[in-house]
Amino acid sequence: MHLRYNSPDMRTRAHVLAVIHLVIITAIWGITFPLQKLVLQSASPFVYNAVRFWMASLIAYFVFGKGRLKYGMILGIVLALSYASQTWGLSITHATKSGFITSLYIVVIPVFAYFLENERPSFMQTLSFFLAFVGLYLISGGVKGFNVGDLLTIGCAVGFALHVVLITKFSKSFEEKDLVFSQCLMVAILNTMFGLSDTWRLSGYTLIIALFAAFFATVYALWIQLKYQKKLGNNFTAMIYLCEPIFAALFSWLILGERLSFVQFTGCSLMILAIFMSSLKIERE
Repeated sequence: MHLRYNSPDMRTRAHVLAVIHLVIITAIWGITFPLQKLVLQSASPFVYNAVRFWMASLIAYFVFGKGRLKYGMILGIVLALSYASQTWGLSITHATKSGFITSLYIVVIPVFAYFLENERPSFMQTLSFFLAFVGLYLISGGVKGFNVGDLLTIGCAVGFALHVVLITKFSKSFEEKDLVFSQCLMVAILNTMFGLSDTWRLSGYTLIIALFAAFFATVYALWIQLKYQKKLGNNFTAMIYLCEPIFAALFSWLILGERLSFVQFTGCSLMILAIFMSSLKIERE
């Protein structure tokens, strides 16, 4: 579906507005890495996610209503598994590493875009796969430094890539408000099931972080994705999401004092280059 505007100026303004909103949510996602790293030292990843998404479900229901359950629940299942593996992995590995490994979803997006929307990856996107995995190897400290948390985070990257493409696909047929509540609800239910045997006692600080993540990094972010990804397309959106690992590293340095070694910095640079290369596909009208 191609959206039409009354004038080139209107089209430009809408394009700029979409870019600004998507950059804002990458900054929000970036700051959640160190904040959640702090709370996960004393809270179960599944319990934290369950609380966060029950909060998000209530907010989404009162703001957007229940919407369309079927397609939102499909998105919710993918999102639930992605967040579960990401948060679990984050409790084991460093926040900076988690942010950059998660960003691999941008490289994987063209794979799902090809199978689900028949978007053939360019030569540059194919080449970026190999470069990204070299970067992943370096930032993880090689085979010796690679841990279970890194592996779980790779799984979340695949899940997030599928989620991004499905959002673009479904939001072309439905209004964005129709797919927010059911996503949050499904993630809340599945994480509750995953964390049934864990301790459900959370500190006030953890609840504040969960509320911040529920409102800004979940409900607002999902609504923005559903509203603007379809206007920019998968490839251009992926290029904007380059900002997420950069924000994650910046906030991890400011909040946690995390530092990258020269080898890890080289790996980060290769991953950013790979992610940028994966987005170098000219969109044709």
